[in-house]
Amino acid sequence: MEERKKEHKKEYRLAETEARFAELIWQREPILSPELVKLCEKEFTWKKSTTYTVLKKLCDRGIFQNEKAEVTSLISREEFYGYKSRQFVEDSFGGSIPRFLTAFMGGKKLTKKQADEIKQLIEEHTAK
Repeated sequence: MEERKKEHKKEYRLAETEARFAELIWQREPILSPELVKLCEKEFTWKKSTTYTVLKKLCDRGIFQNEKAEVTSLISREEFYGYKSRQFVEDSFGGSIPRFLTAFMGGKKLTKKQADEIKQLIEEHTAK
């Protein structure tokens, strides 16, 4: 797990097609690369070379690995989208969660349950 934490220093990004490809892997990992080729042929009508090219790009970015024809993730789906969410708040709102929430809410009211969940998160993540 420590190794994964260090990986977050990389800039993770996925184009739309890459994101769909990544979802296939995350949903089925570990997956053998020949099975992935067949799946991508069916799902995207890709040739074998296209699958391996996209896989290599994502392996080079530190998102997946292909060891002995077995494809696994180096970062989980949740970790990836968590990182992307934090990066979005940082880039768009100067890292300010209150500014992000204000924009996100857009004048809407929280339900009691949502407010309680947010209060619990605040308590759990407040530095003491």
